[in-house]
Amino acid sequence: MSFEIKLPLFEGPFDLLLFFIERDELDIYDIPISKITHDFLDYLKHLEQMEIEVASEFILVAATLMKIKSKLLIPRPELDENGEEIDPREELIRHLLEYKKYKSVIGELTEMEAARMTKEKRGNIASELKELSKSDDVESEIQDLDLYKILKVFQRVMARYAARTDETKHTVVQYPYTIDQQKNFVLDKISFKKRMPFTEFIEYKPDKIFVIYTFLAILELLQLSLVTIKLGEGFNNFWVEKIEEIPAA
Repeated sequence: MSFEIKLPLFEGPFDLLLFFIERDELDIYDIPISKITHDFLDYLKHLEQMEIEVASEFILVAATLMKIKSKLLIPRPELDENGEEIDPREELIRHLLEYKKYKSVIGELTEMEAARMTKEKRGNIASELKELSKSDDVESEIQDLDLYKILKVFQRVMARYAARTDETKHTVVQYPYTIDQQKNFVLDKISFKKRMPFTEFIEYKPDKIFVIYTFLAILELLQLSLVTIKLGEGFNNFWVEKIEEIPAA
């Protein structure tokens, strides 16, 4: 004599837990961890006896259930910041509720997929695009492209390039100033005076590029500690003073 045991295969551990809760009409917000852990482990044990490989997520949930069960057996419960007792089942309940919510719409999505599969797809999109291409005289339509059309487009572009009259010109202007040249210019000017306002440097040549190079030269001299800058000479102006070298003792 022989007998056969048939076990339902569940898609995931939460599917199995929901099966136990619905089968025994348990309260999902007050799960009896001891009973549901026993049923869960018993299911895994039967799977192993039938030489069915147990997925890692089932083993993880089994370990989680045993951890929750051990926490419930501890006489001193954990407390939160407000001094209230922390329910070890809280996280498990939250995951089960989320899984149940998404599972409830699977049937509806399956029906929508089945209904969509019974419908015939439109098969005239390519022909419609070709008709539009002909009416608008678009020869480079990507759906009807070949080597001959590419060569025609290339020939047309080259002919347009050869027939153009306006040539693009680039003029490179070399400025007659350098930073080193303007550094010597600044040092030379302040060697005759104790200090000079910046506007006086500009008066030598009120040119935009000259002013920029002179200002950059002053900044570099300032970094080299050869000059110093003091404010107070009018709006947007400043004094430039030469730093006197201190003779060695």
